Amino acid sequence: MPQRPIAVVDLDGVVADVRGRLRHISGVRKDWDAFFAGIPDDPPLAEGLAVARKLAEEHDLIYLTGRPERTRGDTEGWLEQQQLPHGRLIMRRDGDRRPARVVKSRLLQQLARNRTVAVVVDDDPAVCAALQADGWQVLVADWMGHPDELTEAQETDGRT
Repeated sequence: MPQRPIAVVDLDGVVADVRGRLRHISGVRKDWDAFFAGIPDDPPLAEGLAVARKLAEEHDLIYLTGRPERTRGDTEGWLEQQQLPHGRLIMRRDGDRRPARVVKSRLLQQLARNRTVAVVVDDDPAVCAALQADGWQVLVADWMGHPDELTEAQETDGRT
């Protein structure tokens, strides 16, 4: 039986509503420990959960997030709590501060060496633009909006 294609789904702003944690990274003094400690309390985004569940019907899911590896336990617990379809979780290496658009582009290139990547679901406008420019099919997750704090965290700080 041939392998199913891959659907790549981001977490923050796609399936997880991080707006309640953004206060920790607003302004000059950012409290990244508090920001990441709130992962278990993120409400789900119904639109994102529906998209992930629909994609899982015909694709193998990969959750690709800019969250650091040290948050794996809380992230896996949150995914299980939301009863999201099983999928491999790929996270940013601890200490990697490259912009999300760079990290995700490189990781997708690695994934595509052995599998067909059919679609990527992401909310970050810079990530979406970079991936589309590279020829990937992108579903822009615009249901949460993209707060400035999240853009800065993903593209300037290289933290999520």
